[in-house]
Amino acid sequence: MTPPDTSDRSTPSGLADAEYLRLAHAALAAIETTIDRWLDEDLIDIDTHRTGGLLELSFPGGSKIILNTQPPLHEIWMAARAGGYHYRWADGAWRDTRSGEEFFAALSAQASAQGGRALRFEAPAA
Repeated sequence: MTPPDTSDRSTPSGLADAEYLRLAHAALAAIETTIDRWLDEDLIDIDTHRTGGLLELSFPGGSKIILNTQPPLHEIWMAARAGGYHYRWADGAWRDTRSGEEFFAALSAQASAQGGRALRFEAPAA
C-alpha cells in the first residue's frame, strides 16, 4: 500500500508541509548568509555547521546557539545559553509560541549576548 501524499497537507499552523519547509529553510539560509557576510567583513568569527534542518552556531569563547527545524510541529527551535524557544509561523513571521516575540529579533538578542557585540539578523522576504 502506498502512503498518502502529505506534501500539501495543512496543519493547525495553516501551512502546508511544503510551505513550512520552504519558509524554515529560507530562514536558516538567511542566517548562514548573514554570518558569511560578517566573516567577510571581519566583524565576528562565528562558525556554522549545518546538517539538514539543524544549524549550529559556535561563538568565540565556546558558546553555541542551536537552531533546529521541527517538521512534524511546523516549528523552528532555538537553544541558546539563555534557554530554549519554539517558533511557529504566524502573521507573516516566525513567532515564539509563548511570548509572540519574532524569531530574528530574539536570535539577534541571543547572538549579541553570546557574541559580546551588537549583531542583527533579518528575516528573508517571505
